[in-house]
Amino acid sequence: MKIVKRFIRRFVIGLILIAVVVALLYIFNVDYLLKAVRVVYLHGKTTAYLDDYVHFDNRVVKKGTSQPWAVAKDYNKTKATARLEEAHKELGTVAYLIIKNDSIWHESYYDGYGKDSKSNSFSMAKSVTSAAMFKAIEEGKIKSIDQKVGDYFPEFNKGMAANLTVGDLSSMATGLDWDEKYSSAFSITTRAYFGTELEKTMLNVGVTRQPGKDFEYVSGATELLAMVIVKATGKHLSDYVSEKFWQPMGAENDALWQTDHKDGIEKAYCCFASNARDFSRFGKLFEHNGQWNGTRLLDSTDVQKMVTPRFTASPQYGYGWWLKTYLGKKMYYMRGHLGQFVIVIPQDKLIITRLGHKKGLQTETDPHSNDFYVYVDEAYKMLGLMKPNEGEGNSKALTKAEAK
Repeated sequence: MKIVKRFIRRFVIGLILIAVVVALLYIFNVDYLLKAVRVVYLHGKTTAYLDDYVHFDNRVVKKGTSQPWAVAKDYNKTKATARLEEAHKELGTVAYLIIKNDSIWHESYYDGYGKDSKSNSFSMAKSVTSAAMFKAIEEGKIKSIDQKVGDYFPEFNKGMAANLTVGDLSSMATGLDWDEKYSSAFSITTRAYFGTELEKTMLNVGVTRQPGKDFEYVSGATELLAMVIVKATGKHLSDYVSEKFWQPMGAENDALWQTDHKDGIEKAYCCFASNARDFSRFGKLFEHNGQWNGTRLLDSTDVQKMVTPRFTASPQYGYGWWLKTYLGKKMYYMRGHLGQFVIVIPQDKLIITRLGHKKGLQTETDPHSNDFYVYVDEAYKMLGLMKPNEGEGNSKALTKAEAK
C-alpha cells in the first residue's frame, strides 16, 4: 500500500511540475516551444526535417495542366560515381537529378522516396518568394525594388526602418534585428518556425543597422517580403505563386506551403513541400531567362538581376539566389537548410537537383558548403566532361568528423 501511495504522490507532483512549466511558457510568451518539442524531439529529431510539414497547417499551391519532363534517350544509363554514392550515403540524400538540355538524364531516389514524394524545401523557398516579388513589380503591383516597406506597414516608417526597401529584403541587406540560429530554442528563427503569430512577430522586429549597405542572411527578410507581396497583390502567396509559376510551368503535383496557423500566412522563408522534379522547374525557368517553353513568365532583365551579386563584397548572393563561379562557369542555385539544391549552369544547359536529410560541412571561409562541389563535380564526371581526379569536391570533407 505504501508503494502505491508513493507512486501516486510522485505522479501528482510530476503533473503539477508539468503544469507549472507549461504555465511559465505561456507567461513568458515562449509557448511555441511546446510545439517544437512535440514536432521535433518527440519524433526523435534534433532540428526541422524533411517530412515535418505533416505536423503543420499548410496551404495548397495548386497545379494546373501537367507538363511531364522529357526523358533523355540515355536516361539512367550511367551509374553514379563512387564519390557521389559516398556523399549520398553520408548525408542522407533522398533525391538526386541531373537534367541536361531540358531532359532528365539521371535520377536516383533513396530512403523510400520517389519522383512524387514531397519534402520540405527549407530556404529554397526564398528564391521562389523573390521571383514572386519581381513578378509583382512587372505587373505594377509593386512600384520597383526601391519601394519602401513602410508603404505597406507603418511599423517600418520610423528611424532607419524608413529606408528599408523590398529590394533590401530580397537581397538580404535589411539591418533587421534577427538571430539566424536554427538550433537555439529561444532565437527568433525558432519562434517564427513554430509560433502561430508570424505577422505579429515580424512587425515587432526592429531595424538596428542601416538597410541597403551590406549582405546579412536573415530569414525574416523573406518573411517580411512575402507580407508585402500579399498586401500588394491581394492574394495569398501560395495562390500567387500557383497562378504565376506553378501552373504555367506544368508542375505534376500540388505543392504545400506551411502556414503559421490554419488560414494563416505562409512561412515564406522556408517550408514549400514538393518533389525533386517539380522543384527543378524553377531551375529550367531561370536557365531560360524567364521563359517556359516559349512563354515568358519573368522578364529576362529581372532574372539576370536576381542572379547577379548586389554587393561586390558579397559575390555569393543576388536577389534570392546563391551565386558561384566554379570550373570557369557561372552557376546559381536555390539552397535549403539540409542540403537542398537546385543548381543551374546555363553555359552547359545543366540543372542539378539534390534533396536530403543533411547538408555537407559549411566552413567559415566559404559561403558554399562542401557538398555543393561534390554534386557538381560528380555530375560532370558522369557526363564525361571531367576526369575522375579533377574538381575541388574530391578533397573536401563532407562532415566535421571527416575534417578532423
